[in-house]
Amino acid sequence: MSERLPAGLDEFLDRAGWGGSAVEPLAGDASFRRYFRIRDGERSAMLMDAPPPQEDPGPFLDVGAWLSRHGHRAPAIHAEDRGRGLVLIEDFGADRMRDWLDDHPDAEAATYRQAIDALISLHDSPPGPFPAYDMATYQREAALLPEWYAPAVGIEVDVAGYSAAWDEVLNPMLPRQDPGVTVLRDYHAENIMLLRDGKQGLIDFQDALVGHRAYDLVSLLQDARRDVSEDLEQAMLDHYLAQVDAGPDFLADYARLGAQRNAKIVGIFVRLWKRDGKAHYLGYIPRVWDALERDLKHPALAPVAEWFDANIPQQIRDTRGGELM
Repeated sequence: MSERLPAGLDEFLDRAGWGGSAVEPLAGDASFRRYFRIRDGERSAMLMDAPPPQEDPGPFLDVGAWLSRHGHRAPAIHAEDRGRGLVLIEDFGADRMRDWLDDHPDAEAATYRQAIDALISLHDSPPGPFPAYDMATYQREAALLPEWYAPAVGIEVDVAGYSAAWDEVLNPMLPRQDPGVTVLRDYHAENIMLLRDGKQGLIDFQDALVGHRAYDLVSLLQDARRDVSEDLEQAMLDHYLAQVDAGPDFLADYARLGAQRNAKIVGIFVRLWKRDGKAHYLGYIPRVWDALERDLKHPALAPVAEWFDANIPQQIRDTRGGELM
């Protein structure tokens, strides 16, 4: 166990007033970050180990501070050492929304409504001082599908045509994300914590940008890691739109961003398998592919849908990514 602890941890905990605490490793995520629960008697905290040069805790700290200043439930920071990549944060407990709903399925609708209400509150705040979710970023993310998925299934695709199709699909949307809202980018049931006070806590928000209000809704309601029924998805969209004047093009933009995000995720999950040896992510691809196919049916996605028809053989699409497993 000692070999796996972050360098300089004892000194860091001593300075933070947590010297001599028990250190328990926790499951990580798809990055180089690691997490530990720190226990000292009745009190506990979470340690994030974001080792440089692969990781930088600065964005997490900066975005978290902005969220807290604007009344959103990010974890409090007990201590930080940016140079070593160590951050001691408030312990939100062990009730992730995804796991909790496995044990409390009757609370699904109410829990999702609360998550939608948190997004409405976030969108009512001024956009944060974060980079724009611009076309270059959308294109770079969408390009992960031809870059990683296509060679993994043994096909050659028209990369230039793919990029041109996304330009045609996304360009009409860009004016509707100006001035935009803060987009957490990974807002889903594994990154929402259900707190003891009945509120929902936010984690994994370090990649926040300023973009379209539909993006985090797509992230939540077309969850790569948890089944969200089409009925629940529609009910939550209705709940959001009953409270927000989102404009006549909102559902088209929701489909645009759903397709873009799901194409990106397919590429990321294949990359995690091929590059990082994390084959378990392949098991999520059929769910993501199903959502992608639904999004592609929207008329706003016609150029991208035509590219898929011309470049991804139907027998491959029918397996929903299953041919990789």
